[in-house]
Amino acid sequence: MMAAVSAAEKGNKVALFEKNDKLGKKLFITGKGRCNITNAADIGDFFSSVVSNPKFLYSAFYSFTNEQVIRLFERLGVKVKTERGGRIFPVSDHSSDVINALRQEMERLGVEVFLNTEVKELIIDEDMDRSRQDTEDDRSRHAVDHGSSDAARSVRGFALASGKQVRGDAVIVATGGISYPSTGSTGDGYRFARACGHKVTELFPSLVPMEVKEWYAKELMGLSLRNIEIRVTDGRKKLYEEFGEMLFTHYGVTGPVILSASSVIGKRLKDRELTLHIDLKPALTGEQMDRRLLREFEANQNRQFKNAVDGLFPARLRPVMVELSAIPGEKKVNEITREERSRFADLIKDFSMTLTGLRGYNEAIITKGGVAVKEIDPGTMESKRVKGLYFAGEVLDLDALTGGYNLQIAWSTGYLAGISAGAEETDL
Repeated sequence: MMAAVSAAEKGNKVALFEKNDKLGKKLFITGKGRCNITNAADIGDFFSSVVSNPKFLYSAFYSFTNEQVIRLFERLGVKVKTERGGRIFPVSDHSSDVINALRQEMERLGVEVFLNTEVKELIIDEDMDRSRQDTEDDRSRHAVDHGSSDAARSVRGFALASGKQVRGDAVIVATGGISYPSTGSTGDGYRFARACGHKVTELFPSLVPMEVKEWYAKELMGLSLRNIEIRVTDGRKKLYEEFGEMLFTHYGVTGPVILSASSVIGKRLKDRELTLHIDLKPALTGEQMDRRLLREFEANQNRQFKNAVDGLFPARLRPVMVELSAIPGEKKVNEITREERSRFADLIKDFSMTLTGLRGYNEAIITKGGVAVKEIDPGTMESKRVKGLYFAGEVLDLDALTGGYNLQIAWSTGYLAGISAGAEETDL
């Protein structure tokens, strides 16, 4: 939709083909149905939140910044607000307002929208005789390797599942990834790209919950922990660290810090187990934690241990922490040794679990991997292999942490693809 709007602003004849029965089905569920449009951070700080290929996005981000996104939606009647972590949402908390704003803008600009219309394959102009084909293909691959935008072939449109062919002078592929396939994200764009000779990097579910081995995850199902700090390690090596909020499920863990961690460490979980360390009291040092326990124990010295930690943890967590402490729950607090208290302090500062894998694409917010960005011109989003073919959004090998950054990638790359394709002043 963003690509269609920016292309149509140039006065081009633009058509949008959507295989679903309505526009924006995936956008509708973003931000738990509230649509985290972008982030209020300085656009220069966005790159540190992009996990894959941040440098590729330089032109896109600065061509259409987060401030420009906000101004556009406010011009279209969507008032916004800023929440925790700089997340930008519609004041209404309705993602449908964002979708309707884009739909109405497309109508104003004369974009023709075809719903329930599935694209089967791209039509590529092989305007060369077979004796030259291999030479031209080699030349194209050589050009790609060296960053040239020269392409040996051109796109001429696409074929629909109905058998009808649609001709155009440029085609923008903005089909998303394969996360939440029920919204129509079924990997069509990857298939189109491969058929054109593009490399598609290995795909993984990302911003996705993770599974754990330990029994107590299920015992804690539904418990949310706020103001905690997590670390993920591979042996002694720290792979990820973040402060925030998480949630236990019947299979493992989820929540903002867990989802962000999955985008960084997900590939490693394919081959090995990793360790999740949860600091339940990150504001306290180990020594301060021990002193805090000493005060708690002195105030409850005649009580049983299992009844003396009420002020330290949520009710659901207390029996688990007591069991993992190896201190008998019936033991009187005044009988707990210094060594036992010290080990308990260590447990609070390092409540550990074994990560065994990622959940599937049905639960993943985005797809990690996609069309290799080395084969895309970062200044236009045009393919280096096929002239007139553009890619935008999640179909590319681009992904970021939670907080509005992934939608900003969609807006920026879609906008840049649209104005670049539209610069040809032809039909799209």
